[in-house]
Amino acid sequence: MKTTTVSGPAAGVETDALIIPIFEGGKESRFGAADLVDTGEISGKSLELTLLHHPPGVAAKRVLLAGAGKSEKFTATELRNLAGAAVRHLKSKSVKRIALGLEAGWTAEEYVAAAIEGAILADFEPDRYKTADDRKSVESFTVITDEVVDGLARAAERGRVIGDAQNFTRELVNEPGNRLTPAKVVEAARKMASGYGLACEVLERPQMEELGMGALLGVAQGSAEPPALIVVRYQPKKAHGSAHLGLVGKGVTFDTGGISIKPADGMEKMKYDMAGGAAMLGAMQALAQLAPPIPVTAFIPCVENMPGSRAQRPGDIVTAMSGKTIEVINTDAEGRLILADALTYARKQGCTHLVDAATLTGAIVVALGHYNVGLFSNDDSLRERVLAAAKAEGDRMWPMPLEDDYKEYLKSPFADLPNVGGRWGGAITAAMFLKEFAEDTPWVHLDIAGTAWLDEGKPFLAKGPSGVPVRTLVRLAMTWKD
Repeated sequence: MKTTTVSGPAAGVETDALIIPIFEGGKESRFGAADLVDTGEISGKSLELTLLHHPPGVAAKRVLLAGAGKSEKFTATELRNLAGAAVRHLKSKSVKRIALGLEAGWTAEEYVAAAIEGAILADFEPDRYKTADDRKSVESFTVITDEVVDGLARAAERGRVIGDAQNFTRELVNEPGNRLTPAKVVEAARKMASGYGLACEVLERPQMEELGMGALLGVAQGSAEPPALIVVRYQPKKAHGSAHLGLVGKGVTFDTGGISIKPADGMEKMKYDMAGGAAMLGAMQALAQLAPPIPVTAFIPCVENMPGSRAQRPGDIVTAMSGKTIEVINTDAEGRLILADALTYARKQGCTHLVDAATLTGAIVVALGHYNVGLFSNDDSLRERVLAAAKAEGDRMWPMPLEDDYKEYLKSPFADLPNVGGRWGGAITAAMFLKEFAEDTPWVHLDIAGTAWLDEGKPFLAKGPSGVPVRTLVRLAMTWKD
């Protein structure tokens, strides 16, 4: 999709369809909307869509009146969703060229960027492997501002970069396990890094053995696919301050549960168990172009969790890179094991602040449903930074408790700690486990198990991978101040 911006009257722009936001309770009189508003046919409620053909005085072939809700609650997030819903609606009708008209007051850089993000995200479909040749796509999307806006081109470029990065993440997550093995993630990471001027290195089994990554290797031993720890580095030309942000993402390309095998129902979705790692690669693609003021390094441990003849067993004890011993109570709690070694490695690579993202627990879905990411942290300042970035980007996150009392659930008579803590507080005990390996480094853990995949599509996003939390990670790095 080609994205552009122009300034001037929206009515004069020739396009296949022109999107016009309509606010609830407003008195919109343009584009043939007055009568429809007066009769109540258009209310302006959020994401309500009304398509008009050949309205008088408009160069566009169609005008789509898009409900924007109450003006006092209209944010860049609302505009992103509005643009996405409108694009998906028009795309379904084979509309190729689309424009969005923004009035004064809604033309700041953040709104322009959000509109373009929404359009790009809306054009993504999860049907790559369908053989039908009737796919519909949008050729161009233009944001029209009725006033000249400083930084318009810069905002548009930022929106394109972030939208493309989030879709790159979604493309990876959408790949089935037979097509996206750990080796294929390595290939995708190297290709992305090479294309955007990032350094990329890959630790393979012999190096991990030498480093003592017994927790990661224990998970990998049940699969014929070799494991990999992908490291992607961004270094600014001139770093501001001493911070070095480490992004750690779970990369289980398929999760059967291992010997503690999962139920068959729904197991096909376990291709998404590398969504945390994919989000880190997407964030790095965006950061390479946007150039934050601090060094950022991504660490993606990639494995398959399979019940092969050499698979680890419940009751096995492994030694992590940190030297801690772990009793493997449940082989389906594998994500925390590979993250444990990745967190330790990130610390030893000089990262001063850590954020990990992982489809870690079903327990977080029980607690928060599919609407909020569960956020855990050992550092108040970093927690607030991540929450502020998430709020600005419309990624809903909820801070969860991490008091020392929860350590009582993580006790083993045979090793330093078990990899599960029993029935209660499963998302919290998983985070407590990871905290042991973050040690005293400021750290945030994002449990995205309930938000990384949409079982049902939204008006502005297709069913399937969501790309959470790429936008939050990008904003965190871009706004970093020591």
